[in-house]
Amino acid sequence: MKSSEATLLHVCKAVNHITDSEALHSVITNSEIPVSIRVNPNKIQQTLPYEKVQWCSHGYYLPKRPIFTLDPLFHAGAYYVQEAASMFLEQIVAPYTYKPVKVFDVCAAPGGKSTHVISLLQRGSLLVANEVIRSRAHILSENIIKWGKSNCVVTNNDPKDFDFLSGFFDIVIVDAPCSGEGMFRKDVSTIQEWSPSHVDLCSKRQTRILHDVWNTLAPGGILIYSTCTFNEIENEDVVSDFIAQTGATCKQISFFQDWNITEHEKKGAVCYRFFPHKTKGEGFTISVICKHNGTEFEPPKRTPQAKNITIIPEKNRLHFSNLIQNYQSIVYERQKGIIWSFAKDYRKFLLDIYMHCNVIHAGIPLVHIQGHKLNPLPGLAFANSFNSTILPKLEVDLYTALRYFKKESLEISHMSKGWIQLTYKGVSIGFVKNIGNRANNPYPQEWSIKMNVHQNQMWSIL
Repeated sequence: MKSSEATLLHVCKAVNHITDSEALHSVITNSEIPVSIRVNPNKIQQTLPYEKVQWCSHGYYLPKRPIFTLDPLFHAGAYYVQEAASMFLEQIVAPYTYKPVKVFDVCAAPGGKSTHVISLLQRGSLLVANEVIRSRAHILSENIIKWGKSNCVVTNNDPKDFDFLSGFFDIVIVDAPCSGEGMFRKDVSTIQEWSPSHVDLCSKRQTRILHDVWNTLAPGGILIYSTCTFNEIENEDVVSDFIAQTGATCKQISFFQDWNITEHEKKGAVCYRFFPHKTKGEGFTISVICKHNGTEFEPPKRTPQAKNITIIPEKNRLHFSNLIQNYQSIVYERQKGIIWSFAKDYRKFLLDIYMHCNVIHAGIPLVHIQGHKLNPLPGLAFANSFNSTILPKLEVDLYTALRYFKKESLEISHMSKGWIQLTYKGVSIGFVKNIGNRANNPYPQEWSIKMNVHQNQMWSIL
């Protein structure tokens, strides 16, 4: 027997008391992998002609996996490719979003849960999305900017660095690094990398992360803990030990029986599993921990003096007010000539987090100032609050849209010179500067399509 097959059998048998291990093994080894997406409701309003994900209002299963790189709407943040099981987060968060809330996504890259949560939040809410690995933090930042919401800060820090925000957040999400048993069907390399010692190492890391961020959660708040593993060591055992040490409790989640979610309790820890032989998706486990004690957040008595950003004075801010539809925000400069905007209600918070953390981005990118010229930043085109009436628009076809995302120069001979906003299927995709014989393309090189575009492979979700 091959070592990977022995590992798979071992893992399946380990959860035999929770589910049918033979059925689990059969699905992992013999079935096709479901493909699912979650639509951005601010960019695609119509219902798509695909099977719905039952526990997610904007989730769909696709009949087969396309080349997502060759759909312009994928690059424009009109939808996110995400495992269906992890979309269950909506059922936990949605009941708390009847009012503005503050959310901390601790291990956020590449951005599936962050883009999902921020779509559920009311105006006046805040999301801090953090990723400890710097390269992944920049991918997270790209996905958040393209999703188009302004009320988000992306950071690149260790979880323990947020202790200065004691009692600040209403919801903390820890989608913890794990041994990846739920990904066995999707990624064979996870089987080869699995070992009991790795499971033990993961459980210790998971426990450390929970303790590192627990202080940031307000009394009465919830911590959502999830993994893509099946075993109890990384799920029930981590949660039960944690609630015993902190005086917390687990919250039960309501769901429809035909969703075939497996609820399991051990020593006060209540976990909900998505097994791929019972639910349409990959393996996933989630638990909700309620905090009953602790201290409330006390904001800084003085306005923090962050040295790495400059708040633009009120009188100068009017130069940028026409760029966004809701300009009741602060405008700040984070690098020379690079202007961003952020929610006015969180001005002190912005300065405070810039003092304590490595901030990748916060809010909406606006413009790059060059002399007397204001050049719109590519991310502004993706923002839901961008005032799209200020520039002429050009609706482009599929091939032209993909050329834009490949960072190629475009030919636009029938429009006046200057900045032009491009749209595809009515969705804003970016800006070009028409100089007559061609249009310069400022799309970021690091975001651009690297593969060749063959016209017979191009497609679009709409």
